[in-house]
This record gives sequence, structure tokens and C-alpha cells, in this order.
Amino acid sequence: MDYKKSKAPVNTVTRNIMDLCQDTDNIYESVVIIGKRANQISIEIKQDLNKKLAEFASYNDSLEEVFENREQIEISRYYEKLPKPTLLATQEFVEGSIYWRDASKN
Repeated sequence: MDYKKSKAPVNTVTRNIMDLCQDTDNIYESVVIIGKRANQISIEIKQDLNKKLAEFASYNDSLEEVFENREQIEISRYYEKLPKPTLLATQEFVEGSIYWRDASKN
């Protein structure tokens, strides 16, 4: 999923528990699925951000004044405004776009 084009809310949304446990019949299992997907999304976002910020990395070990780069600040602000990984994962789960299976039932 492209987290940049997601329609997930930026703020916290109150959800009906019964809607979340509809597919799994167990709210705890739903929360575990959402949590694992949120971790995957978090890692993906972090790797993407680090890759973009690596372009601005300075490898000088001097004690000079810190150089502020306007583009670097804008990239950081953009990623701060994105929805949190938990909200993205919950939105994916509600839409049914997360594939999961229970290995113990097979």
C-alpha cells in the first residue's frame, strides 16, 4: 500500500469494536493483525525517510555550526504530517486489504 496516498485519518478515530472483530471473531486477534501490519508500515516509512535524508548527510567530524537545509526540514515536516502507522494499518484492516491467515486452524 502506498501510505502517501492513503485515505486514513490523521487524527485518532473512535471505532466500533464489533466492526473490527467481524472478520476474525476475536478482537484480540484483530488487534494483533493490526499491530503487526503497523510495525511493517513503520519500518517502510522509516526506511523511506532515512533514504531521503541520507542525501543531505554530512560526513565531516568537525565542530562547525550545524547547517540547516530547507529541503531537509520540508521532508521531515512532510513525514510528520502523515497518518501514524497504526491508523494506516487500521484503515487497511477495515477496508479488507490486509491478507492474514491463522496457521493453527489449517
